[in-house]
Amino acid sequence: MSKNKKVVKYRKPFNLNIGVIIFIIIFIYLIFNVFSYMTTTHISVYEVEQGTMAANNIYRGLILREEQVYYANYSGALNYYVKEGSKVSYNNLVYSIDENGDVSKLINSTSHDVSVLDANDLNEIEESIYDFQAAYDSQHYYNVYAFKENIDSSLNEALSLSALNQLGDYAASAQASNTFHPITADTHGVVVYYTDGYEDVRVDTFSAQMFNETSYSRVSNQNAVNITIGNPVYKLITSEYWNIVLPVPADVAAELADDDTLQLRFVKDDKKTYATYTLTQMDEQDYVILTLRNSMIRYAKERYIEVELLLKEETGLKIPNSAITEKEFFTVPKEYFMRGGDSQNEGLLVERTDKDGKKYTEFVAPTIYYETEKYFYIDSEDISADDYIIKPDSNATYTVGSNTAVLKGVYNINKGYAVFKQIDLLYQNEEYSIVRTGTTYGIALYDHIALDGSKIKENELIKQ
Repeated sequence: MSKNKKVVKYRKPFNLNIGVIIFIIIFIYLIFNVFSYMTTTHISVYEVEQGTMAANNIYRGLILREEQVYYANYSGALNYYVKEGSKVSYNNLVYSIDENGDVSKLINSTSHDVSVLDANDLNEIEESIYDFQAAYDSQHYYNVYAFKENIDSSLNEALSLSALNQLGDYAASAQASNTFHPITADTHGVVVYYTDGYEDVRVDTFSAQMFNETSYSRVSNQNAVNITIGNPVYKLITSEYWNIVLPVPADVAAELADDDTLQLRFVKDDKKTYATYTLTQMDEQDYVILTLRNSMIRYAKERYIEVELLLKEETGLKIPNSAITEKEFFTVPKEYFMRGGDSQNEGLLVERTDKDGKKYTEFVAPTIYYETEKYFYIDSEDISADDYIIKPDSNATYTVGSNTAVLKGVYNINKGYAVFKQIDLLYQNEEYSIVRTGTTYGIALYDHIALDGSKIKENELIKQ
């Protein structure tokens, strides 16, 4: 009889695959990073830069010039030969009136042939296009329309003159029969084709009603086909000297009272120039009367224009307004501070009570955020509102939270956590502020600050 053999199974020792271990480590690492990402404040960062901003003194003014209006002595078809806003000299051809209309029809039909343009005409148009391209700014797209109008005027001037020259004998015959009348300038000046009734207004005769543009109207004959005798045809601006009258607030007039020269900027094309000025008042409204000796031809077609008075510029650290926030602080009299402890920092003797009810003093050196002549500004990080502090070499005490004040500032995040820094505002517009540079408790050039100061708190860790 055979004996049954007992089978003993051998168990291998537990051996965790190295790949599984790596997988677990990576998984834990990912979980940790996701948790850190979800629990850490993410904030956009702004690097502090140097900047300059001018006070916003933009006003819309009334332009006054020496303008001579010329009227039609005949009725008939009208043709112009000078681009509006161009200079003419004595005896230059400005326009013609054709009583029968025959010559005018031939001029109009012939002027559609651009092949008649000579090299000078083409060079002038090419230079206008090049100048526009060089100065183009997408933020001032409306200048495209002015450019188109300028090119159209240049083409009409060149083509009409060329067409008239081609007609030669025919035009001369009509002129001899006293039905075609070419009209030349009787003096030099800048040609403008609109009239508005303000041509005779001067700096001592303007009225407040003239600044109500809803009642303003102008008449232009530039695109007119016919003209009637006695109607205005064009006008000449006969002097380079011109004026802009600006209604301004009383405080601006007071600021200007002690001088007679200023710098200004034309909002339309961002050009800057200098002007002398005088001040006047009418019906309790203050006016600045600017006198200019240049740039008249650039704005010859305007009656109203926006200008910025560059009265004051502030230079300092430029920061976005979104970064500015406010924080409340304890204000503690400076006489309660002393130097001591393990550092040379300013600190306070704070009255404490131990577990046995015995009182003792502790030296605390809180972070100082700002100071005035009498007070240091501190927060509740190292000291509470109910703490009593003892005046050095005295028994006098002061409750920390008895007086508070609010400071404007930003959060500096250079070290990866938020630190409030007080700012001294010099100037502010809708988007940015200029703050004083070099302040003891403030920010410095190239500091990194939180773009949105409302999203974080003191000492909060920041992840960009």
